[in-house]
Amino acid sequence: MSQKNEILPLLLTVWVTSALLGGIAWWLLNKTFPNLNDRSNSSSSSNNQISETLGAVKNVPEGLFNYGGSTTWAPIRKEVDFIIQQVWPKFRLVYTDPTTGTPGTGSGIRMLIENQLAFSQASRSLKDEEIQRAQQRGLTLKEVPVAIDGIAIAVHPDLPVSGLTITQLKDIYTGKISNWRQVGGPNLAIIPYSRRKEDGGTVEFFIDQVLEKADFGSNIQYIYSTTSALRKVSQNPGGIYYASAPEVVPQCGIKTLPLGKSENKLVAPYQEPSIPSSQCPQKRNQLNELAFQQAIRAQYLRHNCVRYFALI
Repeated sequence: MSQKNEILPLLLTVWVTSALLGGIAWWLLNKTFPNLNDRSNSSSSSNNQISETLGAVKNVPEGLFNYGGSTTWAPIRKEVDFIIQQVWPKFRLVYTDPTTGTPGTGSGIRMLIENQLAFSQASRSLKDEEIQRAQQRGLTLKEVPVAIDGIAIAVHPDLPVSGLTITQLKDIYTGKISNWRQVGGPNLAIIPYSRRKEDGGTVEFFIDQVLEKADFGSNIQYIYSTTSALRKVSQNPGGIYYASAPEVVPQCGIKTLPLGKSENKLVAPYQEPSIPSSQCPQKRNQLNELAFQQAIRAQYLRHNCVRYFALI
């Protein structure tokens, strides 16, 4: 399939938001994540590089630091947090879920403002009202761009659909398309899953960039988390869900669909050829890093801007 730059995967910026106590986040991310830029090394080699970089950081605080926020960060947490604990056993990180509501960017920033967290991870920038609420509590929030992430679309592994255009994806989630035969599939009702808008930055990004600020259709089934959504998609042949590509692409029980601006220019989020779910977990689909890198370069050239990114 085509991987030309003009066919951009859905990209969003991943941030870390820190308050006064969360100044640790600045050196933690600045010192650590640049080593993840080179994904061509083996996992053990990358881990060694991260460990060496972390070990060179001075004046590391001791104690227990609660943090929370975006579920998009799950792959980064899985790869990095364990190494942090090995290098700095007295610097302890604990991911903290909200006591009410669902985990996500919005709830993480709220908890940070309420002094429940040392720093919060996010998949969007701060909102003006969040900055104002923090100022009212005497806090100055700081956000650090860390990574460029991509969205992938998950469907049932047996669904005979080769891909979707961005317009078709929009029409599915606004309720204009309700049956898979309308996009070349079987006569099967579409069951679109989503987290609620207030749950996370990924949802807000999806509404803004894919739905073009339109409302979700009445056909949406809202779920608590990406884990529960993927479980539902694996059980329902008509199901569809969107989430961070590194979270979705390697999963068993689902398959991810190529996306594009037109049907003849689709980009797969996985490295081809696709590995069927029957071979998982012995083999897993891997992220199509090249396509994301090309999209990032094209986006930077078009907007003439540069940001730090580590993952992908």
